[in-house]
Order: sequence, then C-alpha cells, then structure tokens
Amino acid sequence: MPFSSLGLADHLARAVAAQGYTAPTPIQAKTIPLVLAGRDLLASAQTGTGKTAAFILPLLQRLQDSIPERSPSRLQPVRALVLTPTRELAAQVGDSARRYGRHASIRSTVIVGGVSLKPQCDALRRGVDLLIATPGRLLDHVSQRNVDLSRIEILVLDEADRMLDMGFIPAIRRILTLLPRQRQNLLFSATLPETIRHLAAELLRDPVTVDVAPRNATADLVRQQVHPVDHARKSELLAHLLHTGDAGQTLVFTRTKHGADRLARQLDRVGLRAAALHGNKSQSARTRALDDFKQGHVRVLVATDIAARGLDIAQLPLVVNYELPHVPEDYVHRIGRTGRAGRDGVALSLVCEDEAPRLQTIQRLLGRTLPSAVVDGFAPARSARPKPLASPAQTRAGRPAATGPLNPARAARPPGDRPNRTPRPPATPTQRDAHRSRDRQPTSSLAKSGEPR
Repeated sequence: MPFSSLGLADHLARAVAAQGYTAPTPIQAKTIPLVLAGRDLLASAQTGTGKTAAFILPLLQRLQDSIPERSPSRLQPVRALVLTPTRELAAQVGDSARRYGRHASIRSTVIVGGVSLKPQCDALRRGVDLLIATPGRLLDHVSQRNVDLSRIEILVLDEADRMLDMGFIPAIRRILTLLPRQRQNLLFSATLPETIRHLAAELLRDPVTVDVAPRNATADLVRQQVHPVDHARKSELLAHLLHTGDAGQTLVFTRTKHGADRLARQLDRVGLRAAALHGNKSQSARTRALDDFKQGHVRVLVATDIAARGLDIAQLPLVVNYELPHVPEDYVHRIGRTGRAGRDGVALSLVCEDEAPRLQTIQRLLGRTLPSAVVDGFAPARSARPKPLASPAQTRAGRPAATGPLNPARAARPPGDRPNRTPRPPATPTQRDAHRSRDRQPTSSLAKSGEPR
C-alpha cells in the first residue's frame, strides 16, 4: 500500500519517498485517514513503529489546505500545537515536520527549555503555523505574552503516558484552558493504562481508538537476555561484554544522573568512548552527546530514562539495562530503542540480587519469564536469576509477592511478641551537640546514588 493511497497529497508522498519509505506502518495506515477526516484520536503502538509520521503527515496536509492570510503587524496565532515530554522528542518531531514539510509552506518551530528564549521569541513573532513544545517552556512564553494559542485547530499530545509519569498533567490542564473549545485532539501513547484512558475521556470528543499492539508488548525483533551479576561487578561485566561483543553502538540505561556520569567515566577509562545524557546537562551538551553518538564518534551513550522515549537512533543494535527502572513500563520503552524499523536488536539486563523484585514486576508486566545466563567469570555470590511468575493468589494489589521476610527472626515471632528493650537514657547536652554537628555534614554521593535525580 503506497502512502498516496491514504489520501496524502503528492508533495507529502514525495517527501516520504525521499526519506526511503515506500509503505506505511500499521499505525500510519490506520491513523492517517482518520486524522485527515478530522476525527479525534486515541492511538497506541509499540515504540519504533512510526507514530511521529502518523500524526505529522496528516497534520501538515490539513494546515496546508487552509493557510490564512498573515498580518505582519501583529502576533500571529498558532494553528497546531504538539506537546511532548522531553526536549529530545520535541527536536525529533520538529525534524520530522521540516523533512516532510519541505514542499509545503507551513512554518514550524520548536520551543524547549535549557536554551535561550530570544531565538524562540523571534520565531514566534515571525509567525508559526505548527508549534512543537515542552509544557514548561510553553507556559514561560505564555506568561510573557509571546504566543497566541487562541486559534489552535489541532492539538497533539505525544507520549501522553510519559507526560503523566513526569508530572506534566497540571501544566497540560493549564494549557488546555488557553485553547479554543472547537479543535481536533490527537492523543498518542506507547501504552494505554487506565490513567491515560481517563485523560482521553476528558480531552477527546467521540474519539476513534487505534491500538495496533498488545498493551506493554515488547518488539518481536528484540532478543531479551538477563545476566545475573553482583552489584559491585556490573561495570566490569559491561566493559567485558562490550569489548568481546561486536554490537557496535550501545545505549546503556542507569537510574540516576550521577550514576550515568560515573559509568561514562569508568567506560572511558577502559577504552570505550562514552558520553552521558541526562536532565542536568545543558541542552547544547545533550544535543552534542546525541549527535556524537548518532555519528559514531561515541560508541556508548549512558542515559537516564529521559532518553527512553522518542529518541530515533537508526540501526541501534544493543540496549543495556545497567540498572532496572523503578517503573516497569519504562523497561518496555527502554528496549524499544532497538529492534526498530524491521531490524533485529538485543536488550541485555544486568541484574543484581537487590533488583530481583523489580525483575519479577517487569516479567509480570510482560507476562513471561525472561531468559537468564551467567557470564563466565561473573557468577554472582548470590543468584539473581529470574523467578517464575507468581500466581494471582501470590500477589496483592498488583505488587509482586514477597520473596521472604526481611528479618526472619522477627517474622517468626507471634503478633505482638516483641523483645523487651531497655529504655535509652536521655541524651546529654554534649551528645545532642554531637548529633547536630553530624547532621550538618554533607551527605556523600554514594548515599544519594540510589535515588532518582
């Protein structure tokens, strides 16, 4: 089925062909005619299946079909708004809009945090048809009266489930109050949890739901593997796997920003050129790290979950979960960075004993046990192999069943039976001063490294 059969204009079909695409993906084939028809849409598909083109192509056509006269004397209203959770995803959507709209007269721009306001203000004053933005920076421009959202014809919420995870829903609700009531609404998400369905019920009018993949499914072309290892030997095992393998470009996920920086330095020291990508980096540093990785100047990109959504990295053969994510759904998005566009991919997870409960939760989400293999020379002191999925009777409120008491001696006591403790005498003034002095000491980075930043 060619793109032209979906109702796209010739100039858009030519732009798509120039990018090397000859046939639409399932999400594109199902959604493009619906968007062109003006329907509200709730759409979900696995990562790497072309969701961006599924809304950008018909959106560009609808804007091109009705270009209003522009007045140079006043601020031009924006006609279409795409909200994304991260700067990287906004940049990707903006790039798609420029590539596919090369033969159209639609003006688009991207506004995100971490960069100067002035170039964004200048672009808004010149007039923008299509605005791609992160919620926080958009509200900055709203507060400074740099942007007029009163004529929005089409609103797109991209990666809506990630928006919810990152706490953007209050900001989105503020933005919605600035938009006209009559508009087309498109909500795209990698997953469709109940929270997203509730948001869709508030936002969408008589929507069509398009779900081209089972919930929380991982790409069929991604081979998943768990490697049990002691926590202290994770970086050593990762370096061993990268030195002995032939995967090439590798995306490695950590849970914390501090951990990403530290791991990148460790890999550099053993001859593996690496860069870190996380929210504490300036936008220019993040763009440079990503560009260096895409161009092959850096072999390993160590990232927090900010990179789990929306990064379109061509021919990425290997993703490594150096640490399992706090949110099990993020595992799906992480490994979705490989196995894209019909290519095979590998996703490795380095799992220590402390992460066994997280691994069980991920397996329960996927509905299967992941294969596990100990790497020669890296057998853990205590096994972190995947355990069989617990039966429904063994779970409570969706949480994994307890794997054992944290304190067996305490668990063995009857309820209410606690050992008698000798009351501790009150602290002397000298002791209290010592405690205060200790509390004022800076917390070590090691103590903080287990918390998200």
